[in-house]
Amino acid sequence: MKKLRCLIIEDEPLSQDVLVKYIAGIPELELAGTCGDALSASGLLRNAPIDLIFLDINLPVISGIRFLQTLSHPPMVIFTTAYPEFAVEGFESNAVDYLLKPFSFERFMKAVNKAFERMSYFKSQTGLPALPEQGTTGFLILRADKKVHKINYSDILYLEATGDYIKVHTAPKTLIVHETFRKMEEQLPSELFIRVHRSFIVPVGRISYIEGNRLNIMGTMIPIGLAFREELMKVFKKP
Repeated sequence: MKKLRCLIIEDEPLSQDVLVKYIAGIPELELAGTCGDALSASGLLRNAPIDLIFLDINLPVISGIRFLQTLSHPPMVIFTTAYPEFAVEGFESNAVDYLLKPFSFERFMKAVNKAFERMSYFKSQTGLPALPEQGTTGFLILRADKKVHKINYSDILYLEATGDYIKVHTAPKTLIVHETFRKMEEQLPSELFIRVHRSFIVPVGRISYIEGNRLNIMGTMIPIGLAFREELMKVFKKP
């Protein structure tokens, strides 16, 4: 099983120590860093792949919930706080779970298991292959910002058509490319990417779930066009 890279954002040293100890007790977790406030975590999130954040709600300068709302493509989040009144707002932020301090190792494990379940939902429900790992030969060469960019397939979250341009949303950044959507679609391998709307192409391995006429990719809800729904549902193998 692939390890989940975790980030702790917590201003209380004792709570930090508890989380560090608990993370060390689960071999499938890898601690990428510990930050005392949300602002200092921003740089780390921009420059390192993070799968899961243990995020305190009561933080200096900006709260954990407000900080999460500033992230365009946030990782999975497990909120930690001593104040139960924030639970509803926490879950409305699409959090994996909400840990009320002080919490036991068993309760921590339960929250982490939910994160693993969310991570593996697509594979377990559809049987589709995961996206290639970082560093494989699958990539796009794109011209944007007067530069030539190499974008790995595994970094792409989704592609969005906006007039004569395409926004290529990736884990670290968004590129705006002057290209037709049809030509871009032809460049992408059909076994990894699918067009779900006249303005959206998504990697099949990034889809978390389908809800009504929308699908979820790492917290972002993307519309499903009527003309593309049938083909999308063929990809999803019903139990």
